[in-house]
Amino acid sequence: MKFVSPIPFRIAVAQIVLLFLAATSSQGAEQAAFVAAQPDASFRHELEHSIDLGLAWLRANQNTNGWWSTPDDPAVTALALAAVLAEPSGRFRTNSPADIKQGFHYLLACVQPDGSIQRGKLANYNTALSMTVLALSGDPSYNEILRRGRAFLIGSQIDLDEAGKPASRFAGGMGYGDKVRQSDLVNTLTALEALRATEFLVRDNSAAKGRELNWNAAIQFIQNCQNLPRFNTQSWVSAKSKDLGGFVYTPGESKAGGETNSDTGRVALRSYGSISYAGLLSYIYADVKGDDPRVRGVLDWLRSNYTLEENPGMGEQGLYYYFHLMTKGLDAAGVDQIELKDGRRINWRREVAMHLLDLQQRDGSWVNRSNRWWEKDPALVTAYSLLTLEILWRKI
Repeated sequence: MKFVSPIPFRIAVAQIVLLFLAATSSQGAEQAAFVAAQPDASFRHELEHSIDLGLAWLRANQNTNGWWSTPDDPAVTALALAAVLAEPSGRFRTNSPADIKQGFHYLLACVQPDGSIQRGKLANYNTALSMTVLALSGDPSYNEILRRGRAFLIGSQIDLDEAGKPASRFAGGMGYGDKVRQSDLVNTLTALEALRATEFLVRDNSAAKGRELNWNAAIQFIQNCQNLPRFNTQSWVSAKSKDLGGFVYTPGESKAGGETNSDTGRVALRSYGSISYAGLLSYIYADVKGDDPRVRGVLDWLRSNYTLEENPGMGEQGLYYYFHLMTKGLDAAGVDQIELKDGRRINWRREVAMHLLDLQQRDGSWVNRSNRWWEKDPALVTAYSLLTLEILWRKI
């Protein structure tokens, strides 16, 4: 069983940015050329109709003060704004309506003196998602906010090393930015994405660079979350085939739990779906090559656990986040088809798109039956689903 990928794994930063938001006008021309070469007009129209319904629901359910779901977590509003901007025609990028402008005004009101974008909690997570949509809006008036946001995120990279002591398993990653100094793969991924999305601010301006992220330490942290004994020798690492190559939430903790050896008492942590795609994307953002055994390891796990019926290892928990990261991860890795054990090749893009069409509510929204990770919040889940469909639309 293998992935079938006709294009190189490594992608440019500009392409990484495309995974989160829609194409600009020049990129739209590229999309048009692709469609002309390989049209599936009927299915694309279905996706556009579904996206339009979802966007109509989002806009109808925005608070008059500009936020979605809650005023305390700008990350939800950032995801909703990203979904609006990513709409295939690009109409909201060229002529932003008043309600969308109000959403951006709300994000600006969350900017703090230390450079973070938050309302008193989950500082890194809220800052990173807000930065990404501010950067990809293309508005240069946000650049100074983004520079300060970059400095905040880079300064949040955990480094607990002390002279004469081994490096902490949390070193190199990022956490929520609260009082507990513990990094995890979700916050690390979100921060790396924001730093790549704002890289244009420092790429050609050495005077603006300042302190940079320790990318080698970030890669080490990502590796420390992977069930791959060749590279990760921590006591909890599982060598079982059902876990090998996959990821856990943070070193020493898996949201999917673990298995205890009855003879030795050793606990081996289980890999699960959404976090394994987070691991794949983190390696990509950190510019780890596609032929690296750590990347090959997670791709092997992901193909062995390919399913749309659940978030592998977690059931319905975090299901829409799983769809979202699956789509970004496979797209970033250049995977066009998945070959199953019986030799059948699966067009995963079409399968994911069809599945999301079937799951859409009559009012245009999406919602999970499981409330884990806020997925009973239709604003959050609708944003995830729209962003997923908008990425898929580009290559359907």
